[in-house]
Amino acid sequence: MKTVKSLALAAPLALVALAPAAAQEFSKELIEKGRYLATASDCVACHTNHDGGKPMAGGLSMVSPVGTIMSTNITPSRQFGIGNYSQTQFADAVRKGVRGDGANLYPAMPYVSYSNMTDEDINALYAYFMQGVEPVDEKAPETSLPFPMNIRASMMGWNLLFRPNEVHKDDPSQSDEWNRGKYLAEGAAHCSTCHTPRGVFMQEQKSLNLTGGQVGAWYAPDITNDKVHGIGSWSQEDLVTYLKTGKLENRAQAAGSMAEAISYSFQHLTDADLNAIATYVRSVPSANAGQASGITRFDKGSEGNDMAAFRGKNYADGLKGDHAGAQIFAANCASCHGYNAQGTKDGYYPSLFHNAATAGDNSINVISAILNGVDRHTEAGHVFMPPFGDQANAVVQLNNVEVASLSNYLLAQYGNDKLTVTPEEVQVLREGGPKSNIVQLARIGMGAGAVAALLLVVGFVWYSARRKARPAHAA
Repeated sequence: MKTVKSLALAAPLALVALAPAAAQEFSKELIEKGRYLATASDCVACHTNHDGGKPMAGGLSMVSPVGTIMSTNITPSRQFGIGNYSQTQFADAVRKGVRGDGANLYPAMPYVSYSNMTDEDINALYAYFMQGVEPVDEKAPETSLPFPMNIRASMMGWNLLFRPNEVHKDDPSQSDEWNRGKYLAEGAAHCSTCHTPRGVFMQEQKSLNLTGGQVGAWYAPDITNDKVHGIGSWSQEDLVTYLKTGKLENRAQAAGSMAEAISYSFQHLTDADLNAIATYVRSVPSANAGQASGITRFDKGSEGNDMAAFRGKNYADGLKGDHAGAQIFAANCASCHGYNAQGTKDGYYPSLFHNAATAGDNSINVISAILNGVDRHTEAGHVFMPPFGDQANAVVQLNNVEVASLSNYLLAQYGNDKLTVTPEEVQVLREGGPKSNIVQLARIGMGAGAVAALLLVVGFVWYSARRKARPAHAA
């Protein structure tokens, strides 16, 4: 991949890296390049509290499988942000997950992906964050994870095992567009962070790259070239359109963290870069040995409704019968999605059949869309579906049984009728998603290690005492 060297580098990179940002004057071209890279990296989505917070000032609460992580202030504030970082410290934070004070970051910050970024691009990002971002002198809330995850030094071992340590290199057998796409998709855009399943230690399982993964209360689906489970049935234009707008009519709509990625990142990239990303992603093979056969998740289901089953009954009586889900749909969803779930002609409200959410391999996104709604901003306008969870802006709050009933109706009527949802599954997603057992495993491991160490000490003391007690002639 070709990169543009900064005109601001009048001295060798190693010398510039040691100079404080205030002592340097970066060119407008370099700052703008850094702004574009920060947009491609979607920094603002995580480092801004979207409930009235200032850009890049941190304070966003992110539910993870090991606890709640608070995003940090990455403005050039010298007291509360990264204003005192040298370029070397900045590069170490972005690519190695090591803060300016030497403490380790948690991989909720996708430095595992950013590790592939070139020195030139890191320099551009540094220029932007130091001289293109307004400093915010506000302290972001501290992250407080349960023991032993609160010991940041434990990440040193994790990094040794799972953090790549190589900058991107072009594959000479591939086109320039493909190489650019891989650099962006696997680096700045960090697609694998969400779309790749995690192992027991929360590491990306690269052998299953982009085959789908849990992201809090949402599921980032398979985006390999598998024609049934992935997006192998999509054209180049289809994928570029989705990245620009967050929707592909009668196929998919972006919600959750993907809606944020569309809103804050992808829609602002150049057509050349979107096509490069699409070229690379569409080449990623399925983890299966061969292509799956059968109907895709974008073609399942058909229009219809069960209104006749409860017509003439009042709402409370209808909920007691076998068609509670259909009644909840009629009362809360049909006014927008249509009585037959056909959506609107302009596609603003999508149909619920031929829809990736209702016909996927799991029910996670159906449940989460009900609980959390959809909120996406693009040049085409603001796409909004209200939540039905326990949020303050949820006009109607459905309990777990009601969400399960509605989900089961949507799946059976319009999507993957092999799936069923329980109230217990709804509660897990209401709380932010499944929890990892890594905390318990770490505690057990540390406890076993402590017991082993104690036994060694006791054994040594006992052995020493025995030796001292033996008669001299027995030696």
